[in-house]
Amino acid sequence: MSYHVGDLIRISAAFSTAAGVATDPTAVFAKYRDPGGTVTTLTYGVDVALVKDSTGNYHVDINADEAGKWLYRFYSTGTGQAMDEDGFSVLASSF
Repeated sequence: MSYHVGDLIRISAAFSTAAGVATDPTAVFAKYRDPGGTVTTLTYGVDVALVKDSTGNYHVDINADEAGKWLYRFYSTGTGQAMDEDGFSVLASSF
């Protein structure tokens, strides 16, 4: 998916049991890397930018202030351990 510099991008994750029941893991983390290589790591319950929407559902809003490829990962430890990662592209402004 492509966005433009200046967009506010919402990334999200849904954690569930093997049976598909939404669950809150013991610890939830989000990590993203901007095109310049700066990595930001967030911990739920410590960093207000990592938000719990409902049982098992979390999100982070990213200020897309740089053009290029952004990568992100949500992961958890303890009960409900899981990991998923993805990315998106941000296009440079024409102005």
